[in-house]
Amino acid sequence: MEVSLARYQSISFDQIQNSCRFPSSIHKVFTAKPLFSGFCSRFSRRKWGNPFDTIKCFSLERGLQPQRPKPKPSRNTNPEWKETKETQIKTPSVGLCSQIQKLALCNRYREALELFEILELEGGFDVGSSTYDALVSACIGLGSVRAVKRVFNYMVSNGFNPDQYMSNRVLLMHVKCGMMIDARNIFDEMPEKNLVSWNTIISGLVDIGGYLEAFRLFLLMWEEFSDCGSRTFATMIRASAGLELISVGKQLHSCAVKTGLGEDIFVSCALIDMYSKCGSIEDAQWVFDDMPEKNTVGWNSIIAGYALHGYSEEALSMFYEMRDSGVKMDHFTFSMIIRICSRLASVEYAKQAHAGLIRYGFGSDIVANTALVDFYSKWGRIEDAKHVFDRMPCKNTISWNAVIAGYGNHGRGAEAVELFEQMFREKMRPNHVTFLAVLSACSYSRLYERGWEFFQSMSRDHKIKPRAMHYACMIELLGQEGLLDEAFALIRAAPFQPTANMWAALLTASRVNGNLELGKFAAEKLYGMEPEKLSNYVVLMNIYNQSGRLKEAAAVLQTLRKKGLRMLPVCSWIEVNKRSHVFFSGDKSHVQTDEIYRKVDSLVHQISKRGYVPEQKTLLPDVDEQEQRILLYHSEKLAVAFGLLNTMNKSPLQIVQTHRICNDCHNAIKLIALVTRREIVVRDASRFHHFKHGNCSCGDYW
Repeated sequence: MEVSLARYQSISFDQIQNSCRFPSSIHKVFTAKPLFSGFCSRFSRRKWGNPFDTIKCFSLERGLQPQRPKPKPSRNTNPEWKETKETQIKTPSVGLCSQIQKLALCNRYREALELFEILELEGGFDVGSSTYDALVSACIGLGSVRAVKRVFNYMVSNGFNPDQYMSNRVLLMHVKCGMMIDARNIFDEMPEKNLVSWNTIISGLVDIGGYLEAFRLFLLMWEEFSDCGSRTFATMIRASAGLELISVGKQLHSCAVKTGLGEDIFVSCALIDMYSKCGSIEDAQWVFDDMPEKNTVGWNSIIAGYALHGYSEEALSMFYEMRDSGVKMDHFTFSMIIRICSRLASVEYAKQAHAGLIRYGFGSDIVANTALVDFYSKWGRIEDAKHVFDRMPCKNTISWNAVIAGYGNHGRGAEAVELFEQMFREKMRPNHVTFLAVLSACSYSRLYERGWEFFQSMSRDHKIKPRAMHYACMIELLGQEGLLDEAFALIRAAPFQPTANMWAALLTASRVNGNLELGKFAAEKLYGMEPEKLSNYVVLMNIYNQSGRLKEAAAVLQTLRKKGLRMLPVCSWIEVNKRSHVFFSGDKSHVQTDEIYRKVDSLVHQISKRGYVPEQKTLLPDVDEQEQRILLYHSEKLAVAFGLLNTMNKSPLQIVQTHRICNDCHNAIKLIALVTRREIVVRDASRFHHFKHGNCSCGDYW
């Protein structure tokens, strides 16, 4: 923290409100007209009052028989309303109400609502608060908007008069089911509001991203009560994180300290999250260190904070501290660690996290297992990914998306399409991400007809509007077939402004098919959209070079130099014996440098007999001019040579690199895989390349 929190102890309680004042510009926004003002809800015509007291349902076990109560005098002076209500009043079956309550208590919410349907069909029953409370729990448990409307309409039409507790429960029901407009109307009409009422509506606003309105209500609540609990502070700290206003978060922090809530577990966890999201991991660590008792949420928050800022190794170190401290880890902990392992490219750490997931009883957790599927897919272990996927007892759309995308990225498009069709057979509903995964799979595996079929079915059969990335996949598919005119027509027919990804796909297709004019047109479009992106210039330079237009290529190079654009050094790495080995092009820092270079020379000699000829001049988006002079010793060739020297015969090699593999290395590694009889997998910045028997899974289009 910039100022030690010990200094806040000198502030008097009367100064707390002043310490919670926000910057003037923010305060004006918080106190402006409500975001929800001006709407008209159908519930506004009906008040909560009714002419009868509630009738409670007693259980049959107590041996009491239901009796029809005599209606008490109505507080409503409208004779028409009184007559209507008196003709509707009925006493429901005691057993029915009791059964609804028991089902809700046992979390059998759907069955409880099915019994409630009997009351709806008969109509006019005066149901007691305990039964309504059970129905509210059922609605919240199912998250069903339709159920909320049914229950609430029944309450209103039967004149139910809720007390403070039930008013808050009804409000919570609407908030939890995402019906915030109706919830806000109910809140505004409540005759009495306590802290629970305010906290419920404010928390609901924060959950949907209504941070400014949440702060406006918070200030009103503070003026009325001059007090709030730890949950309120935690909620508002979350709101400041959503607005990325660290100054407001710090003021809330000071208020919490002054009111004795500075070490509260909810407040501390919210503060760690807020400081992390606002860019101050040091303050987040300070709050974490100051927690008297560190729970699972606190550990998860600080680990997530380090991961958010790219400190993957520090996050992993915190995970091991958490494990050694004896604090219980949950499925969120393991999900984060698996994603961190993905950044570190460490299969070994991921396997340990996988083992811990099973050991701690989360082997069937859908979130963590989906993260595992995604990790194994991204790091070349597609069979492991499929194994985890097959063992999942429950799968959601995200799980299916992960495994379909995994097969597609590995060039196994036919299997990705089969999984996509299996998803339909199992009654899972696809979303736009699912279609992006299957279209990408078709693109990587050159399945033109299937890709076009899926693209057309999106809006026709599934009511999903294709987005820019779907169009980019189709442009790439058309480019693979040499249908550049059709690809250009698809861009022009798009119902939105073409994006950079769409023009980039057309530019790549133009390069592969040698269409100079169309490539130049696409490049000009990209220059206007992404003037500082080096890859766009370099692809056009390659087109000029391939067409023999050396003067134009030199002009593009001159433009690059004027703009000061140059690539950072690229690298490739390989994991051998649980240790990563990193190589740069022309690198001579490795302890086995001499042996590695001799191996590269030997491999080049062998593949030359198979027709390999080093390319003389080719630039790719990730390869600068200096690297062209050391073409034979590009980083991927050095990594392959090292792997061949230090692994068992016939075992596959897996290389990861930060850049797209160049054409020369692509041709060379295809032949190296042939002469060594090894499978070599290269994950570049574009996709996976599986080299086997002299072929590549990408079909030489990338």
